[in-house]
Amino acid sequence: MIRYLARRLLSGLGVLWLVATAAFFLVFVAAGHPERVIGGPRATAGTLALIRRNLGLDDPLIVQYARFLGRLFEGDLGRSYIHQAPVATMIGERLQTTAILVLGASVLWLAGGVLTGVLGATRARGPLDRAVTLFVLAGLSTPAFVVALMCLYLFFGTAGDLGVHLFEPGPPLQENFWRRMVLPWFTLAFLLMAGYSRLTRGSMLDVLGEDYIRTARAKGLPERRVVYRHGLRAALTPVVTQFGVDVGALIGSAIVTEKVFGLQGVGQLVVQSITVGDAPVILGVVLAVAVCVVLANLAADLACSLLDPRVRLT
Repeated sequence: MIRYLARRLLSGLGVLWLVATAAFFLVFVAAGHPERVIGGPRATAGTLALIRRNLGLDDPLIVQYARFLGRLFEGDLGRSYIHQAPVATMIGERLQTTAILVLGASVLWLAGGVLTGVLGATRARGPLDRAVTLFVLAGLSTPAFVVALMCLYLFFGTAGDLGVHLFEPGPPLQENFWRRMVLPWFTLAFLLMAGYSRLTRGSMLDVLGEDYIRTARAKGLPERRVVYRHGLRAALTPVVTQFGVDVGALIGSAIVTEKVFGLQGVGQLVVQSITVGDAPVILGVVLAVAVCVVLANLAADLACSLLDPRVRLT
């Protein structure tokens, strides 16, 4: 186990280095002239040259890259061009809101997706299975902004305190904040629940055809125990793997949900930074999302080894 964790952490560091390198050249090199972002449209040529010199942009590219990696090893993501604040602090302030959004919705979509997938697999080609199929098609074909706007239209005026506090600004972990998260949780969960339902159904159908399932039934075990203890445990392996990928990636991609519901999360931050060309913030968000994806995949692999004894961590 320790050797496996050490090897995965080393490979994760390699992935982060590749992401950081690619992001550096795409954001800082291809972004154009950051001195114009800082100086504004009326800055003189002398002012622009002074800004470039202060930022170290006059140095050779390899020197800028080495300086960038050195700051990363120290945990320094630089400072925002627009706000003149540490990028790590700006991301930390927004990450809490996005993490609550993603983790709260993940509980709903995982539980709902697994439940509907199991019901569809155990009643294959029946009315319930057809209803699950219709739900999957509806969820996969509906854009995120449509679901969000439908939730606002249906529930905003009749939600009582929820409607009052939905767009009221407030820091995370406040009473009003939790009320504001109900509709965003439901929106994000609906979009992903359909995919998890289809994935669980297909995996369950494969597992229920295995020899050990037929052996368990031949021994006279109750069908509920066969399905949920022996079948579901093995069928959850691909579901947990996909869950690790989605949770990590959604940290930086829940932009539409945050935008519609006015949540000040990482998605809002990256959209605002792209609009004004704030390269350090864009790069910082990319690296933060990469770290979340690496850690989430590691946790998913460990969970798979606990669910299925046939999976060995070597």
